[in-house]
Amino acid sequence: MDSFSSSSMSSSGSQQSTEAVMEQIKAQLAQAYAQEFMETLGTKCFAKCVTKPGTSLTGSESSCISRCVERYMEATGIVSRALFSQR
Repeated sequence: MDSFSSSSMSSSGSQQSTEAVMEQIKAQLAQAYAQEFMETLGTKCFAKCVTKPGTSLTGSESSCISRCVERYMEATGIVSRALFSQR
């Protein structure tokens, strides 16, 4: 093999390695974002809907949390679509 062939092969292997690392980083970021989203969602909706924490949720608290989660997820989707459509 000449020096051009060997450097071309190592460059190709390096590029594949870089792409694999980038995909892994993207997956980790997505997981971290999802975890943060769920924590924020739980904290905000719990604080808004549960005024007197007890051993179980009342029917109105449960309904409030469901509506809060739905609205929060819908709003997040709208914001995400708006951000990505501007690119």
